[in-house]
Amino acid sequence: MFWLIENNEQLKEFYDKGYEEAYIEVIPYSYETHPAKTPTSLVYLRPLESPKGFILSINHSETTPLNNENIRELISSYTKLHVWGKKEFLHFYTHKNVDDISLLSPKYEMETTRAHQFLNQKNPNNATINRIIPVVKHYEVCEKNYNNLKQYFNEPINQFYNNRVPLVFNSIERNGIQVNPELFKEHFNQDLGDKVYTQYNYRTTTTRPSNRFGGVNFAALNKENGCRKSFIPKNDVLVEIDISAYHPTLASHLIDYKFDTEDIHKSFAKMYGVDYKKSKELTFKQLYGGVFEQYKDLEFFQKTQKYIDNLWNDFQTKGFIECPISNYRFEKEKLDDMRPQKLFNYLLQNLETSTNVCILWDIIKILQKQETKLILYTYDAFLLDFKNTEKDTLERILAVFKKYKLKTKITHGTSYDF
Repeated sequence: MFWLIENNEQLKEFYDKGYEEAYIEVIPYSYETHPAKTPTSLVYLRPLESPKGFILSINHSETTPLNNENIRELISSYTKLHVWGKKEFLHFYTHKNVDDISLLSPKYEMETTRAHQFLNQKNPNNATINRIIPVVKHYEVCEKNYNNLKQYFNEPINQFYNNRVPLVFNSIERNGIQVNPELFKEHFNQDLGDKVYTQYNYRTTTTRPSNRFGGVNFAALNKENGCRKSFIPKNDVLVEIDISAYHPTLASHLIDYKFDTEDIHKSFAKMYGVDYKKSKELTFKQLYGGVFEQYKDLEFFQKTQKYIDNLWNDFQTKGFIECPISNYRFEKEKLDDMRPQKLFNYLLQNLETSTNVCILWDIIKILQKQETKLILYTYDAFLLDFKNTEKDTLERILAVFKKYKLKTKITHGTSYDF
């Protein structure tokens, strides 16, 4: 059977082979366009039982198109799929059993060819560039990717990061963020219409996700230059829920420490004998940089130091530590220049991310049939495009944070410039 499938007879012949497990790549019109907005040009499927892969044509200048619904049916017939980037894949197709091998190869760079490079350079703003690049070149790249990545197919994958994390971030990305086109162009020098899309990357060293797309760093939007005025509600108002004293709270959960007031920074201010603002500064310096000599006898820091010492001992003797909730492992052989305090910071960032994923999971379930949408998440802040008639929805969302023993504060406005 030829590797290119572009009519229903060939597709049926391929389907009837009854393959059960495959590596899959979706080739959209353009990799530069957000996957929530770009259609599919081609799909590459490499059944693990097959000596070669196959290209399924949907919309390409050189081929006859197939019905995408028939391809969806074919994809659904597989019992298991392997993909590099499950979150991205879910923008195009759904499947109940997908292993994200990017979790095992986070630094892998997809193959390319001179044809890809040349045509991309000649057509830098072409939103349908992959329809022009020869199909045989796409096939060449996909075959190389398969051969490079097949070593990971039988490796165990962290189930939290494979099953929950991509679904959560895919859901947020799909919603997009409404913008004022004129203001957005003024601040970001781009004309993207009235909606922009975020793109989360959790294949980072600490697993704390970055969030940027199209030259916009959504995780670090400037609070001073007015650029946040660009982001507006599609519904009635933007509502942001911020978690108060997040890392000190998580640390207290780890060491089983209870503060004497609900306001953690007020408790620290009393311990230090300083004002509120100074107490915040001192706490964060010690959590991230190590306990100061004059505060080492405080119970919170005694327990924290003991936790760090035990963590470091496990890291040295076992060669790894396993994080709460996610069961993610930080492995000694994969991390350079590691120190006890740095290791604790890595664990805190992973715990922050995994706790947030659990929160996001619950919020997304609450919002399934609501007009209110979750449109942005940034470390300790959750942004809703809120419908004013859904007040009970907000109460249910706030209950989620209480479930995880987190204190919150709410801000709102007709733009993101709170």
